[in-house]
Amino acid sequence: MKLGKRLAQISALIEDRYTHIWDCCCDHGLLGADLLNKDLNAKIHFVDIVPHLIQDLEVKLQQFYPHKSDQWQTHCLDVAKLPLSEKQGKHLVIIAGVGGDLCSAFVKKILIDNPNADIEFVLCPVHHLYALRQDLSALKLHLIDEVLVKENNRHYELLKLSNKETNQTAFDDISPVGEKIWYYRDEQARAVASEYLSKTIAHYKRIDQGGGDVSAIVAAYENVELIAK
Repeated sequence: MKLGKRLAQISALIEDRYTHIWDCCCDHGLLGADLLNKDLNAKIHFVDIVPHLIQDLEVKLQQFYPHKSDQWQTHCLDVAKLPLSEKQGKHLVIIAGVGGDLCSAFVKKILIDNPNADIEFVLCPVHHLYALRQDLSALKLHLIDEVLVKENNRHYELLKLSNKETNQTAFDDISPVGEKIWYYRDEQARAVASEYLSKTIAHYKRIDQGGGDVSAIVAAYENVELIAK
């Protein structure tokens, strides 16, 4: 089954340098299956807290990937309880499809419970990006990459992060409004970024006018400039 733009972009951010990849909130397992098809040198862990989703996924994986049974494992558990410390090597944790507040809570708990683990994250939350980015910066995470994607008339920010220093000279710090997502290569990318910026400013202006004092956030986004790459 072909991946949509959002999952395809998440997949494109994943390199072959992990021992374990945790596809959290995996739903029907489309992303994890795509990673299995890539023949990465990693074990793919499918994680969801909904029992029937994991049961159905287990059946499908046994049906379509019996020859790779040592390369995947399903887990019915809370994302905050990933057993990373039990498994040696470099971990990639993918969290998508949840709100920014819940995403922040998951990342914080994973880092607290696995202080010595080598962890990278790919995050694709559905809202509350400004607050999430502030939380991630406070957790001393390092930015590897960030991408803006539009799918089905919705915009998504994808963040790739590490709990280790990245040795990058640019974009290592996490900006609360984003930085690299405002760089564009062509007119289509510029239009997507411009539309997202306008929607975001309008969203926070409505909150501000409704009595929530977010004028500083509005100002921060109004200072964003789109830059041709």
